[in-house]
Amino acid sequence: MDSEGEAATALQVLRRLHTGPRGLTEAEAAARLAEAGENTPPLPHTASWPLRCARALRDPFTTVLLTLGLVSAAVASWGTAVVILALVAVSCGLRAAGEHRADRSLAALRELVAGTATVLRRTGKETEPRAREVPVAELVPGDVVRLGPGDLVPADVRLLRARGLTVHQSALTGESAPVAKAAAEIPDAADAGPFQEPYLCFQGSGVASGSATAVVVVTGERTRFAAAQSAAGGRRAASAFDRSVHGISWVLIRFMLLTPPLVLMANAALRGRGLETLPFAVAVAVGLTPEMLPVIVTTCLARAAALLARTHRVVVRRLPALHDLGAVDVLCLDKTGTLTQDRPVVERALGPDGQDDPEVLRWAAVGAWWTLQLAELPAADALDEALLTAAGPVGEDHDGIGAVPFDPGRRTATAVLAGRLGTHVLVTKGAAEDVLGRCDLDPAERRRHLALAAREAGAGLRVLAVATAEASARTRPYTAADEHGLTFRGLVTFRDALAPGAAEALRGLTGLGITVRVLTGDHPATAARACRDLGLDADRVTVAGDPLDLDAGVVARCTPEDKARIVSGLRAAGHTVGFLGDGVNDIPALRAADVGIAPRTAVDLARETADVVLAAKDLGAIGHAVTAGRHSSANIASYLRVTLSSNLGNVIAMLCAGLLLPFLPMLPAQVLVQNLCFDAAQLAFAHDRPGPAALRRPTVLRPRAFLRFITGFGVLNAIADLATFGVLALALRGPDALDDQAVFHSAWFTENLLTQALVMFLLRGGTRPGPIGRAAAALAAVGLLVPPSPLGAAVGMTGLPPAYPLLLAAVLALYAAALRAVRARHDRGRP
Repeated sequence: MDSEGEAATALQVLRRLHTGPRGLTEAEAAARLAEAGENTPPLPHTASWPLRCARALRDPFTTVLLTLGLVSAAVASWGTAVVILALVAVSCGLRAAGEHRADRSLAALRELVAGTATVLRRTGKETEPRAREVPVAELVPGDVVRLGPGDLVPADVRLLRARGLTVHQSALTGESAPVAKAAAEIPDAADAGPFQEPYLCFQGSGVASGSATAVVVVTGERTRFAAAQSAAGGRRAASAFDRSVHGISWVLIRFMLLTPPLVLMANAALRGRGLETLPFAVAVAVGLTPEMLPVIVTTCLARAAALLARTHRVVVRRLPALHDLGAVDVLCLDKTGTLTQDRPVVERALGPDGQDDPEVLRWAAVGAWWTLQLAELPAADALDEALLTAAGPVGEDHDGIGAVPFDPGRRTATAVLAGRLGTHVLVTKGAAEDVLGRCDLDPAERRRHLALAAREAGAGLRVLAVATAEASARTRPYTAADEHGLTFRGLVTFRDALAPGAAEALRGLTGLGITVRVLTGDHPATAARACRDLGLDADRVTVAGDPLDLDAGVVARCTPEDKARIVSGLRAAGHTVGFLGDGVNDIPALRAADVGIAPRTAVDLARETADVVLAAKDLGAIGHAVTAGRHSSANIASYLRVTLSSNLGNVIAMLCAGLLLPFLPMLPAQVLVQNLCFDAAQLAFAHDRPGPAALRRPTVLRPRAFLRFITGFGVLNAIADLATFGVLALALRGPDALDDQAVFHSAWFTENLLTQALVMFLLRGGTRPGPIGRAAAALAAVGLLVPPSPLGAAVGMTGLPPAYPLLLAAVLALYAAALRAVRARHDRGRP
């Protein structure tokens, strides 16, 4: 909203917008809609299918697979090239399809929250205005709108008239208490903070109580709501998935890029072989590559995302965000509407002596009932509703005479009841300072009662003072001037209503090893009280302006920038951070987090910014999403451990054998068949069920720890391969020397697939075999059956003599025992 609109009176604003209190005509509104455009915030552009597929190629392993496929085609290894390029296409297609489904689900959710506004429109210049409902998107500058309790403010508006108007701005500022608004003619906003101008209401806020008529000043991209989106724009930092998988990827990619030239140079120097070994060198590099990684990752995440959408109505907009959810160890969230509902409940009713007194609650509820009835308010405000809920039907016991409704300026409301014969009873309630200032008290008593109110407020409660007075009956209407000489009855305190299931969900998140941090724009005491009621650690409460304390459980008075700064600080400290937010003030933090989460009821910009969208603001659904993320991440980690350990061992052994043997240890076609068999078996990882231990703590792929793991087990695998090489070298001495190459290739092919089957079964983790056990058994069967089959003969293999399986069995038995021992030692040393 421009400065001219902020500094002008209501009349000046109407003149500038060429409108009046009677609103626009339909023709004027249509012309302005064509000129200004729809009243919708700018939303991210939906990517096309080609663009989605192109973005999938940014994954480093997908890129290197594409490169290896092109290199294979260049050296005429057509089989290898076709298989690799097919894997690239499948991976890109799966990821693009998953993101497309998420966007469609999000569009459906967006339709559920589309709204309308009550606007004054005229059919012609001389006709009377008529109030009617129009879609919010069709509002234009100059429209005159009416606001009532429960309405969302449809655009940035300047108030023309207001009666007891308070609005919820938690979506903009994070503060839970309603903000009073008034149609001040000469606004003095010099000291007003953002969104605090009393004569303006902003898109994204909601009416808590009262009513108003206002003129629309700006719409669409010019609203402060849209400006907050622009301020929160920019490129997102790398997520936990990007950092972990890409860290592992680039180390292996460098090794793969070095492998072909090393093979070529070594064979040229030691064996005098030249470019004829290039297909073998490329096959070795392909053998090290976890070709199925993009397919496995996308399949695991897509299956989990589809299950979440179907069973828990959780929409995953960015598939890698599921991995990030599995790795989250700190969850930051706002208090209002997440841990608590947007309504208060009565905590206690205290008499003047500070002791519980139910009469105080009764008087307060009677006053609320008759104020609502006689002041012709459209609905009770939040505090009155809480009073009526707690006290029950008490108003009917009295006869109402009149009411002086709540006014933000004096902060009191009064109901007038019929008392004893010839008397009326005034029941006044409101802010403690204002009610006590109207009571007949000596200074010491007033100070004591104010101290009691301050003590309750310091405990995180909202305080309402109640007083009564008896006056002679009269027919003249009562006004605010009659609120004097009151008798103080006591205080009613309120706390924020806790969200259903929040305490249980928080216990579940804690059980998953996740630390919850509350970042709120609310008062420190209010936030701490809600956290204590929910069982959260509220011992360390800081205010956003204080030095950054990453160990504080509650940070109050947070601005949007403060939330983003805290989230970024936690990430810099090594945490994987999730953030749950629903307002425009949460958008910077949603962008700063590893994974941003928003409910369906969030403002459009928050939903579009978030990686995960919940059907409702339900912490229990977050727990299910975290478990699904850990499930997928555990399967991906198992795949990487098994594949890279096995591949690294095979490559080391193949390089050594290639330098020691007078012939290639395995033909390129045989390497391709072996890789295809292993790749097909690895698809089982996308359908595996990891053990309970993998779901109890955050799943993080740490590149250094991962490389230590695969190096250790890869060397053990290479030793087993070289032991097989030694056995074969000794066994092949004899009269069948002409067939040594075919027998050697066949035996090593069988041994490689059998060791890979063992690695799949023993390194997976968990207890039940499941899909991995069945896939490993099938892989072992293929390793035994392919060499003597026609397919084996086509690629230069032959059946093994009877003694050879026994020799291989002895080597494999020793390898399995060593693998079990090393795995047990590794598990004991893991925290």
